[in-house]
Amino acid sequence: MGRRLLIVGPPGAGKGTQAAMIARALGIPHISTGEMLRAQVAAGTDLGKQAKAIMDSGALVPDAIVIAMVKERLAEDDAACGFLLDGFPRTAAQAEALDREAADRPLELVLSLEVDEEEVVRRLLKRAEIEGRSDDTEETIRNRMAVYRAQTEPLITYYRDRGLLCPIDGMGGIEVTFSRITAALAAA
Repeated sequence: MGRRLLIVGPPGAGKGTQAAMIARALGIPHISTGEMLRAQVAAGTDLGKQAKAIMDSGALVPDAIVIAMVKERLAEDDAACGFLLDGFPRTAAQAEALDREAADRPLELVLSLEVDEEEVVRRLLKRAEIEGRSDDTEETIRNRMAVYRAQTEPLITYYRDRGLLCPIDGMGGIEVTFSRITAALAAA
């Protein structure tokens, strides 16, 4: 049985980059709920149609739909050897629902990328400048951080209480952070 992992961290911590590298290194699928939602919508599946109607109205896709999607994705053959979840669960309530729905395939480790707020602001402002994203101002970034902290701190506590949390220092370059992750995975 391969690794069953979750990666969490603030916006700009490098979750997507690290998740892709980890998944490649371990030979497991990187399961990003954002990408899954877009794929379901593009494929016109029943779940995709429900999700599109909700997203078009500006609302968040309800947990029940996302959990159904994740459960369906975890049942695919390539996930039999393990998986890396990215973007879900985001809250303690979602974590509890995932535990119930995927009880036969529980998470074994939660990688928590830790980057301080000033570094997050610096990274995201730099990214906004490079990508020409005028919506990423310092104010919106700090607001996203406040939302992240409010939503995710209970999730961090949830996994810490279950002995699954593995904090990773996300300060430094991509390769430095990746080497910290691989060392943590080898030790776990």
